[in-house]
Amino acid sequence: MRTTKPIFGLLFILLLATTGLIQSSVAQQATPDRFEVKAHYLKNEYQLAMRDGTKLFTSVYLPRDQTRKYPIMMLRTPYSVAPYGANSYRSSLGPSDLLMKEGFIFVYQDVRGRNMSEGDFNWMNPFKPAKRGPSDADESTDTWDTIEWLLKNIPNHNGRVGMWGISYPGHYAAQALIDPHPALKAVSPQAPMADNWLGDDMHHNGAFFLPHAFNFIISFGRPRSGPEQQQGQRFDHGTNDGYRFFLEMGSLANANKLYMKDEIRLWNEWMEHGDYDEYWQKQNVPQHLKKVTPAVMTVGGWFDAEDVYGPVAVYSAIEKNNPKAWNVLVQGPWCHGCWSRGTGERLGGAAFGSSTSEFYRVNIEYPFFMHFLKEKGEMKLPEAYVFETGSNVWKAYTSWPPVNTSEKSLFFHEKGRLSFDAPARVSGPAYDEYLSDPNKPVPYLNELTSMMKYEYMTSDQRFAATRPDVLVYQTEVLTEDVTVVGPIKVNLFASTSGTDSDFVVKLIDLYPTRTVDPMDGYQMLIRGEPMRAKYRKSWSRPEPLKANAITSIPFTMPDINHTFRKGHRIMIHVQSSWFPLVDRNPQQFLNIYQAKDDDFQKAIQKIYRSPRFSSNLTIKVLSK
Repeated sequence: MRTTKPIFGLLFILLLATTGLIQSSVAQQATPDRFEVKAHYLKNEYQLAMRDGTKLFTSVYLPRDQTRKYPIMMLRTPYSVAPYGANSYRSSLGPSDLLMKEGFIFVYQDVRGRNMSEGDFNWMNPFKPAKRGPSDADESTDTWDTIEWLLKNIPNHNGRVGMWGISYPGHYAAQALIDPHPALKAVSPQAPMADNWLGDDMHHNGAFFLPHAFNFIISFGRPRSGPEQQQGQRFDHGTNDGYRFFLEMGSLANANKLYMKDEIRLWNEWMEHGDYDEYWQKQNVPQHLKKVTPAVMTVGGWFDAEDVYGPVAVYSAIEKNNPKAWNVLVQGPWCHGCWSRGTGERLGGAAFGSSTSEFYRVNIEYPFFMHFLKEKGEMKLPEAYVFETGSNVWKAYTSWPPVNTSEKSLFFHEKGRLSFDAPARVSGPAYDEYLSDPNKPVPYLNELTSMMKYEYMTSDQRFAATRPDVLVYQTEVLTEDVTVVGPIKVNLFASTSGTDSDFVVKLIDLYPTRTVDPMDGYQMLIRGEPMRAKYRKSWSRPEPLKANAITSIPFTMPDINHTFRKGHRIMIHVQSSWFPLVDRNPQQFLNIYQAKDDDFQKAIQKIYRSPRFSSNLTIKVLSK
């Protein structure tokens, strides 16, 4: 909810951003040659003692011009505040060069247990609601203690503090909102991790995102003996063929034996907590966002391969629990952190028709921090400022999801048809079937890579549509535009010859086949999600499926804002593997993290489409 000045209109003109790459909290980028950080800022380094005595390494960049007062802009990170040393300067400061040139006091801090800070690192260190004394420190207390120290010891500040961060730093920005310091006035969690089991990074609906988790933690999770400037090295797979590498690795249990060597504590923790138990539940951030006082602008990308779940979850929790908070959502057509760098004109084969990232930095992010930290400029941001893919335009809404929608269902029919009409009667079998073989899983991308490539989120799915273990449904050619907003509800009726299975559902924009467009016939992935069927009733108490019995398998896919244009078709794929993006399911009910190589078995999967068992996707269609 926005509780300050009303909207009098929105400027949708793309302004030309300054040249050069923008500093991201994901990776340092070069700044324009004409602006030297060292010439405009003075750097100091400190070891700040938290309430429990743990010292956190903190770099402070003060504007050399001391004739005016400045707000403090802070980023807390597990990825290092390098370079270290009072005479070594970052190549750029802040979320963009616009803010760097404007002048702020920029603060970077290594969180506890990482790089040059003391203490122990815990994965998404949980908030402690009941604190019995100074020893009960968490991210909210570390943020509070840091702000308190800065206000007392850093000169020339104006008493206002802002925070931002992308990905893990975005998570720390969201954590700062749980019990915010009174001086904290503006916070922008960007691609924040909200829950690493339900839908961010490492798991989606109980399914384990294998290359992302493996490649990240085998470097990030290396043990340390104490504060050090660098941690971990990138893992060498020995091949760019990730499909083959992870298939030959075998079951998840082999990862530790072959590669982790029992040295990665966090990997072991994940393998010990396969279900959504207390370990994961305590890490959920949105459940604690109940007394938010700063202005909040949560930012996310519709095609963020890492944290597509977190931004909407954080925004929605603040909106629900803090009706008086100044709280807005910004979503663009971006990959992970791509709003902070480059132009944002395209992702993979998908083009968006304008410089969306530059537009964001100039017209959204810069005015937000300027207004709330320097009290400059009008604040005209709407409740939800979102990019509509397909039509490729920015949209302003008074709520998210928008209220002017109608709920419709896309039903599966025989012969691969997809329709808004429910099945009336069926000639022949009331299902479609395929054989799922864990040893020949469906690849997630039509190229060789050992990584989780960002581009998979918009990739052409024609390579998958030709496989016999992928079911394909499509509508007739659309006679008018159909704009789908908000979450997508999947209602599958399925059976398997095994006792567990994954069901991957992909919503696709099928472009018309012509001869003049580079996207002729392109099957653009709009949203895809796996569902591990044993969690269909409870995330924390899995149940086996009864072999060959029709079972309801409902789940929700993350929000979209996409227009399927007139002349296009809406397409849906259903499959039971998505490898190696998602780890393989043995297709029998067991602890997959302890499965043996010979536990994996073939299974016959059936998707039902009868009047009684009518598999469908329920969507919100924007009213005209």
